[in-house]
Amino acid sequence: QVQLVESGGGSVQAGGSLRLSCVTSGYTYSSYCMGWFRQAPGKEHEGVATVCGGTYYADSVKGRFTISGDRAKNSLFLQMNSLKPEDTAMYYCAADSSPFTKPTMDSLRGWDYWGQGTQVTVSS
Repeated sequence: QVQLVESGGGSVQAGGSLRLSCVTSGYTYSSYCMGWFRQAPGKEHEGVATVCGGTYYADSVKGRFTISGDRAKNSLFLQMNSLKPEDTAMYYCAADSSPFTKPTMDSLRGWDYWGQGTQVTVSS
């Protein structure tokens, strides 16, 4: 019954911005961990940013991306600025199933729910 739906992806030129949204249903994440992951063609999933008792970012996106949430709307956002071609990937929203666990972006383990993804393409 839990669903996560991403939106906001698209094609932009390097230096541009996008704002990704993840709307959840059947899930209230007031104190749950949520995060964004991405997968580029031919590469493994990579943690981008998480909210889990604090905010955490991959080194590659620090200073450019901002993760935030709206608890009332059960939504998670990822503001992406100064986009680079290296950011091109399918971006996925993920959520933990328990407020008592603290998964990290270093592993897919512990992330129980996933959206279908939204494509981000950054051209040179």
